[in-house]
Amino acid sequence: MSRVLGLVAGSCGGLDTKFRPEIAEPAARLGWRLAITLTPTAARWLAAAGEIDRLRELTDLEVRSTPRLPGQPRPHPDPDVFLFAPATANSVAKLALGIADNQALTVLGEVLGDPAVTMVVAYSVRNTRAGHPAWARHLAELRSAGVRPFPLDRSWEAALSALPVNTA
Repeated sequence: MSRVLGLVAGSCGGLDTKFRPEIAEPAARLGWRLAITLTPTAARWLAAAGEIDRLRELTDLEVRSTPRLPGQPRPHPDPDVFLFAPATANSVAKLALGIADNQALTVLGEVLGDPAVTMVVAYSVRNTRAGHPAWARHLAELRSAGVRPFPLDRSWEAALSALPVNTA
């Protein structure tokens, strides 16, 4: 059985054209079993672009963006590797501050700081946002919890190089 990759996506520019071909499909080709969780806005953007069904074709697990109801079974097994790509400045700040106001941030927040879990946060932010005084502190806070921050300033597929080798 393949190792599970918790693949989380936020609503950055390029999400509708790059997420599947540059992140999800290459990860699946590398042998990862994808447990995809989207922020609510990312889910709306990808649904409008017709991408949700294409993502479903890459995994045997539910593509989710909302919490399950009480009594419903958990839709994903517990991944020991997470890739949050793309991550917005807003989501990076919330994750660093422990704010879990959507399913995607809840999933990540539950494992943040667990030494048994690898987490890569591949962010896409404008230079003006990266210059905000809190930005460096947010990245430092995530690093202190063991997160590997990765700027998405080149090919999005390059973020996969920050993951451990899938030795399923």
